[in-house]
Amino acid sequence: MVSTKVRYAYQLLPVATFYVFYRMGLFNYRIYEVLVHLLFWSLFIFVSLFLFSNYYWSENPFLQYFFILFGIVYVNNGLLLPYFIRKHYYFAYALIIGAIAFLGTQLYCNYFAECGCSFMKCLSDYLWQTLVPIIFFSFLWMLYDHHKNQENLKIIQKEHTEMELRYLKSQINPHVLLNNLNTIYSYALEQPREVPEMILMLSDNLKHVLYDSNAHKIALEKELDYIANYIAFQKIRTENLKHIDYKLTVDDTKHTIAPLLLITLIENAFKHSAAKSTVHIHISVANGILSCKCINKIGLVQEERTGDKIGLKNLKKRLQLLYRDSHSLHISENDRYTVRLQLQLNEGQTL
Repeated sequence: MVSTKVRYAYQLLPVATFYVFYRMGLFNYRIYEVLVHLLFWSLFIFVSLFLFSNYYWSENPFLQYFFILFGIVYVNNGLLLPYFIRKHYYFAYALIIGAIAFLGTQLYCNYFAECGCSFMKCLSDYLWQTLVPIIFFSFLWMLYDHHKNQENLKIIQKEHTEMELRYLKSQINPHVLLNNLNTIYSYALEQPREVPEMILMLSDNLKHVLYDSNAHKIALEKELDYIANYIAFQKIRTENLKHIDYKLTVDDTKHTIAPLLLITLIENAFKHSAAKSTVHIHISVANGILSCKCINKIGLVQEERTGDKIGLKNLKKRLQLLYRDSHSLHISENDRYTVRLQLQLNEGQTL
């Protein structure tokens, strides 16, 4: 029979583990994770073997079951928790881990210990022995995962701020701004009726970069309006020089997206396309998945496209931070430069 002292000892194991590292001032989520695991298992084995009576020490093959329990814990940490918790399948996870704990208890009671206990007695005496490591390391995994997410979010915030500053600088760069104003000026002389609309488009784009992009996520509709304005302005600037094939198919705009993600691909398609060529930009949203494909005929030699590489490098970094497990980016290059991006909208990191 399991004594009350032993049961209390098992229940105090997680508290003792955290307390020791707290008092030592060593509780660092990354550096001392291994030490926390080692300390817990050492205490668990000590309590299980040295605080049991002679019967349990000599006749109960605890160490055999320990390795099975060890496997259950790390399968739970390595497979079950990352899959079910990150996808928010909490009920399914509770059912599966509960079933595993139940079967483990029955295995220990009837096969290893061979105690001949009744069903309820077996659960009463041994279930906690299976649950304590599972619950403790599940809690520890969630704690580490939360800490890792917080670290990632700090990086995201830093990268997002740097990206905003870089992009804002490019938008209000005198050369870019003068080109846009020169386009408006020429239209003011030749087609004055078009000028108010062009000024409004330029104003809306600058407003989007200055204000709307400060948010971590914005309405998809706002981002698509910004892209439509940008492309409309480029159609005017590149008239008789380039043909623009822009297609937009959206089944639902009630999504959110990180700002200024797609514009890097679209800008590069315009900037590095050959004269008298067609720039293809196709954007679609279906079932919460956004697809963006940009195709342009290469018009510059490789050395002249350093800015393109930097822009794509920054984009890849942002995608990895913001949409770590919910995006795909494919780039192919021959006589045409093709970029395909897919995003699972409304997923990814949040600030």
